Amino acid sequence: MDSTLTDIIATDAASESFVIEGGRPLEGRIRSAGNKNAALPIIAACLLTDQPVLLTNVPAIRDVATMLDLVAAIGVHVERRGGGEVLVHAASEPRTELDEELCRQIRASILLAGPLLARAGEAIVPPPGGDVIGRRRVDVHIHALERLGASVELDRRFTMRADGLRGGPLFLDEPSVTGTENAVMAAVLAPGETVIGNAACEPHVQDLCRFLVALGAQIEGIGSNVLRIGGVERLRGGEWRICPDHIEIASFVGLGAVTHGEIVIDDVVPEDLVAVWPGFARLGVRAEVEGNSVRVSRGELRVEDDLGGQIPKIEDGPWPAFPADLTSIALAVATQCAGTILIFEKMFENRLFFVDKLVTMGARIILCDPHRAVVNGPARLYGERMESPDIRAGMAMLIASLCAEGTSTIGNVGQIDRGYERIDERLRALGAAIERVEA
Repeated sequence: MDSTLTDIIATDAASESFVIEGGRPLEGRIRSAGNKNAALPIIAACLLTDQPVLLTNVPAIRDVATMLDLVAAIGVHVERRGGGEVLVHAASEPRTELDEELCRQIRASILLAGPLLARAGEAIVPPPGGDVIGRRRVDVHIHALERLGASVELDRRFTMRADGLRGGPLFLDEPSVTGTENAVMAAVLAPGETVIGNAACEPHVQDLCRFLVALGAQIEGIGSNVLRIGGVERLRGGEWRICPDHIEIASFVGLGAVTHGEIVIDDVVPEDLVAVWPGFARLGVRAEVEGNSVRVSRGELRVEDDLGGQIPKIEDGPWPAFPADLTSIALAVATQCAGTILIFEKMFENRLFFVDKLVTMGARIILCDPHRAVVNGPARLYGERMESPDIRAGMAMLIASLCAEGTSTIGNVGQIDRGYERIDERLRALGAAIERVEA
């Protein structure tokens, strides 16, 4: 079945639930979807050219559908072709005021600020929404755009104006992914050289930079934390395939491991998983890269202690550290591992607040503070009724439910749909007993 982005946005998944019968090993092959966190800035970057851009491997998920609605609402031609193809054509200068209701639905709405300033000299952006996983600063975006020549006023919304952006040195006070992306998009058409220090370099940031280079931008240092951008007069159109989603791939690895199945995940970029393997190795997860695929093998999950028998930890951080979007996934997997491990979520103070749901299922977890949880396993989990508070917590609950005894119900699955394409259909193809029902 091929869902289109129009179908996704038309359904009301907030009123839907997943009903899962646990205890079945997952078996078979699954293909990774396109990277949501690459698709969102790349859609925004299409505003930088007046030529058409054809995007392929675009994930059919809610956040992407909302982003496309945002750009369509400011006069950009958007053609959703199905099969992961979307044509974006900003032939004329787009309108500069973003829809407040759509901005409230996704944090990525802030990514339109840089392209609108570069193309139209103005961006009026309401406060962005998104997951409530802690304080998420936009200061990095604002300071970077100001250094490039924009003036910014804040009165319930951000009103940004620029009488021509200019390249120059930027040092970000934190390696913000979206802050880096906004700075890059604003700089590619700014006269002169822009050097961004302390830049984020996650795989999706790299994909955005390579996309812009394919359209004629001059960017050096892709994959490092220093980006050098030479401003060009204009960008051309083109075609681009969104990179595979390494977070989704790692989530499937976790699913395979806890259900003691044998699954193969196709369409992976091995280099995008290098930060994942050290953390999963500490949990005893058996996964091997075979060309552009990953094979997950069944076997006992056992925590690998540090030298001297000390309790190990998995801690997140900016790339190439363990990805923050996988701490919830790692915690769920850890409940099924023999041994004790500390999960240290450094970046978001509300990310771990879902663990009470896993404790209710039978997990042995001590939440030390908003950033640290100690997990002792393996725990025998039992089906429960839960609500998904955010994308990654929802996936962690799904992992726990698939290895639990009995039936679990996860409500508010719209949160999971925001980050995982047709997850119920794809898991059923692997043998999972999961149904989507009206709540």
